[in-house]
Amino acid sequence: MFGIVRPCTHRLSEGLRTEWMAHLCGLCLALRADHGQFARIVTNYDGLIVSVLTEAQTGTTPAGRRTAGPCPLRAMRTAPVAKGEGARLAAAVSLVLASAKVRDHVADRDGLLARRPVAAAARRVAAGWGRAGARTGAALGFDTALLVDAVDRQTGIETLAGPGTPLLTVTEPTETATAAAFAHTAVLAGKPRNAAPLAEAGRLFGRLAHLLDAVEDREADAASGAWNPLTVTSTSLTEARRLCDDALHGVRLALREVEFTDGKLVHVLLAHELRRSVDRAFGTSSCSHQGLEVPQGLDVPRGPLSPDASFGPPPGNPYGPTPGSPYGPTPGNPYGPTPGGPAAPPPPRPPRDRRGLIAGCLVWAGLACTCQMCCGSFEDPWSRERREAPCQSCGDCCEACNCCGQCGEGCCCCGDSCGCDC
Repeated sequence: MFGIVRPCTHRLSEGLRTEWMAHLCGLCLALRADHGQFARIVTNYDGLIVSVLTEAQTGTTPAGRRTAGPCPLRAMRTAPVAKGEGARLAAAVSLVLASAKVRDHVADRDGLLARRPVAAAARRVAAGWGRAGARTGAALGFDTALLVDAVDRQTGIETLAGPGTPLLTVTEPTETATAAAFAHTAVLAGKPRNAAPLAEAGRLFGRLAHLLDAVEDREADAASGAWNPLTVTSTSLTEARRLCDDALHGVRLALREVEFTDGKLVHVLLAHELRRSVDRAFGTSSCSHQGLEVPQGLDVPRGPLSPDASFGPPPGNPYGPTPGSPYGPTPGNPYGPTPGGPAAPPPPRPPRDRRGLIAGCLVWAGLACTCQMCCGSFEDPWSRERREAPCQSCGDCCEACNCCGQCGEGCCCCGDSCGCDC
């Protein structure tokens, strides 16, 4: 999985979480159905946004869903998944862009691709993905040559870039590619009036994807000597953040012009989760599970009587009985069972649908390999009980949903409904 918009399931309501997983699994299964098992490795979080946009304009229909079989990513449970033209367009775009990314790594001789046999095999795989994406795109009326041309121009632009080159010149090919993909969702949905604002939203989304990738890889690229647009153009992080904030605002304005049948998931992903992606890349967000981060120099009042200077009232109940008070409660629980009385109620019986040892081990291996046991909720491999994974290492992914008032219009998307158009 890769992508800049990767929401944690803790921040999505049950309904939106089901919808998001339906599109993610739909993209994966569309890749398998049209292009084979190996093509599923190009499944990515950003690609499924194309599927989400298509369905948001047409609305969810029974024909747009099917029940998929058990999968380790879903704790071996069946689930409704998206199908149709939106998922197939997302698959085509993912294949073409993944093909371009592999060719770029081969040209840069990154890692194992510096070896000729590995590079030759990678080139064959990339060529196959490019042809497969072109076939699917043509069946949907989408010319993937726009994406290929944008990627080819990227190499030439990077070669000519240097100190003083405008950063937006470097991001232009990515913006063009994502604009074309976003705009074609309006064609598939039968709403051509949405094409222009969706193209604008896609253009700015592509800008964000390029900039955030550069920000996240900045230190690693400097250490390895790899090409990085921020370093080559001598662009500061402050300027990059300004461009990202402008793009965020532009995406929200563009989405206001789009006619959606049901745009709740689009709003959550492109208005709120995209903001969190920017904060994550620039290191300005925190995880609510890890406590409050207090900026340096900010004096926070402490409890007046707390010996350890911690938050909250001092130890003890100031309104409780004083030591030795004749009116205090007697030791022990007066309502509990008396000695010699009836025994305590037996513990609840374990569930009867427990998996066997071997089946549970197989499910455990699937959950561990797909990171479901690291972040999110999952079904215990043996007892089938719902469990919450420890998210202490997830950064800000477990931040509780708190978008109320962020956009200044009383927005609240903590539930299934969101009445904000920000």
